Amino acid sequence: MNKRAIIVGASSGIGQEVARLLLADGWHIGVAARREEPLMALKATAPEHVEVMTIDVTKEDAGEQLLMLIERLGGMDLYFHASGIGKQNRTLTEDIELRTMETNAVGFTRMIGTAYRYFAERGNGHIAAISSIAGTKGLGPAPAYSATKALQATYLQALEQQARQRGLNIRFTDIRPGFVKTALLDDDFPYPMLMKPEAVAQDIVESIHRGRHVRIIDYRYRALTFIWRLIPRWIWRRIRI
Repeated sequence: MNKRAIIVGASSGIGQEVARLLLADGWHIGVAARREEPLMALKATAPEHVEVMTIDVTKEDAGEQLLMLIERLGGMDLYFHASGIGKQNRTLTEDIELRTMETNAVGFTRMIGTAYRYFAERGNGHIAAISSIAGTKGLGPAPAYSATKALQATYLQALEQQARQRGLNIRFTDIRPGFVKTALLDDDFPYPMLMKPEAVAQDIVESIHRGRHVRIIDYRYRALTFIWRLIPRWIWRRIRI
């Protein structure tokens, strides 16, 4: 039986790399993002195994479009959510904060919820999503980004508990990478411990196959977030980041 996955946020970066790896592993995939051109380029590499749809997760009909893509693909075994935005906002510019909330909070909830309800009706499935280590603590340089990443991690945890209580065979994988060299990052800022998207994608696919519940990528960030959690609030607010 063919394995079928939907990747939302597959036009570039980690989402596209995960899509390529799943294709190489024999999956049939549906790819979606706001930009159609890179999705069509991906489809050209394996026309019979890729379905494409333009989806903006901030739009009210995005959930309906996801269901249409699932139907076009012939079903869905894995939903992978890689759509997200983030930007440093030390001056708390309103537009940046609200757009981040619309994409990472409202859009995320809309798409994860649609996938969850589909799998609940179907009886089984796997939801994997990229949150971030930024959700570990409130980060002053990127308030909306760190807040929405904390929301995402908590939402996935809540759905995992709900699914178990309802007797639903839905698995969850919360992917929490550190800094990855993608277009999401500001090239002018010297981010430490940068990771390559290809290596991160390989770790993600392996984590999905192993059914990991939470995966912090990589060992340096696992150590860093462990230390972060130990820092008291009164000290944390004095730390310059």
